[in-house]
Amino acid sequence: MASRTYKAWSVVTTSTTAFTVCFMVWMMFAVIGIPIKESLGLNETQFGILVAMPVLTGSLIRLPLGMWTDRYGGRIVFFILMLSTVFPIWLISRATDQWMGLLIWWKPFKQEDVATLTGLIAAGKVQPRIDRLFPLDDAVEALRWVDEGKAMGKVVITVP
Repeated sequence: MASRTYKAWSVVTTSTTAFTVCFMVWMMFAVIGIPIKESLGLNETQFGILVAMPVLTGSLIRLPLGMWTDRYGGRIVFFILMLSTVFPIWLISRATDQWMGLLIWWKPFKQEDVATLTGLIAAGKVQPRIDRLFPLDDAVEALRWVDEGKAMGKVVITVP
């Protein structure tokens, strides 16, 4: 049976290794973020948010995960955490366009509702009204436009 000192050092070693690997992955994301920035046409603020998002989400989830680990044990919490990532990663693999990532957060439309709406639009009974298009950099201006009551239809924020 392993000694208490051996167990302590194995925990320190594996924890340090796991932290180092996670940090390396995060740094690789920051480096590959530069071509992502160019291909999506992101400005400096948008790129900063893109690079900071892993750190922000990691720091926000750390407290509840730590409490669950104290209560239920590290192995089960880690297993459930890894298991919970499988479905979102599978969804990402099926995405063919950027907007599809947003569907994860919204309730999906029923197929018959979409068909009904499509039929009404085709028949000319419903006409979408887009008041103005704003680039993503002018999102504050778009919100101001709506807040001041100037919008006479939908205000669309375009993403490059």
